[in-house]
Amino acid sequence: MINKKDIEYILNNFNGIVIIDEAYIDFAGVDSLIGLITKYNNLIVSQTFSKAWGLAGARVGIAYANKEIIKLYNKVKPPYNISELNQQAAITALENYQAYSTILARIISEKKRLIKELQKIKLIKKIYPSDANFLLVEVLNANKLYSDLIRKKIITRNRNVQVSNCLRITVGTPEENDNLLNALKTLA
Repeated sequence: MINKKDIEYILNNFNGIVIIDEAYIDFAGVDSLIGLITKYNNLIVSQTFSKAWGLAGARVGIAYANKEIIKLYNKVKPPYNISELNQQAAITALENYQAYSTILARIISEKKRLIKELQKIKLIKKIYPSDANFLLVEVLNANKLYSDLIRKKIITRNRNVQVSNCLRITVGTPEENDNLLNALKTLA
């Protein structure tokens, strides 16, 4: 998360377009910066249906900007950039806001539960703060743990190359999270 005042400083002092990626805004616990679009004509705020809306396969995103930037977008985008099926999936999701709210609440609740339970497992050295639907956790041996979890058909992301001995764990369903926690306890 970047401080809003720092973003406004950039918007006021940068002679170009500034794009703010809010892919994880639903999990961040802060307001979107969409409201700044009317104040700054060089701002684009992007969001996605891939995360909290559960439409990762649809690959549908949204760009919020002033009319002039949208005109530029329309000049360079392909005429049929989103398939009819993907458009319909996004429309259906928007029409069912209650389902989105339920899923979002479950993910946030499960994230809190995961953090609490992961803190009790000896393999876990550190849980980094997260404003997303995943956790970055430092473990004793990321490569070994990653392989051990794969053998148990539990998929995480090995981030050992980017951050020493870290795995990225996406918050799953309660059952998936239970499977992960049980596996980690048996591997400890």
